[in-house]
Amino acid sequence: MAKIIKFFDKLEDRTREHLSRVPIIYAVIGGIAIVLFWRGIWDLADVLAGLGGLWAFVFHPFVSLFLSAIVLLVGGLFVSFFIGDRIIMSGLKHEKKVEEKTEAEVREEEAMLAALHVKLDHLTQEVEALKSLLKK
Repeated sequence: MAKIIKFFDKLEDRTREHLSRVPIIYAVIGGIAIVLFWRGIWDLADVLAGLGGLWAFVFHPFVSLFLSAIVLLVGGLFVSFFIGDRIIMSGLKHEKKVEEKTEAEVREEEAMLAALHVKLDHLTQEVEALKSLLKK
């Protein structure tokens, strides 16, 4: 089982690497696959509902809406999927959405992150130096 998972993990990595070079084709392939996936789920639900009995009850529109909402809420996916983590975090931090930031603001943020990265590297070197001194 682990070999199968590893194979598909590497396949996914290689596929993403190649498709990332052609983003429009990547988007079209991904969009088609997502629509076909959900179409398959929808049709399967219709087939199961057509069997009658418990399946007809579970896949009744109101029941399936209620059950799916409960599963999404319990799993923590409801808000994340419909709103998105980035929007929630920007709202809590009183920041603009990335789309609303000017190029200057984005460059300033990138420069600040680069400076923090340099400081972090410097601190890491100092900690390593202190460790080596303590070992002696």
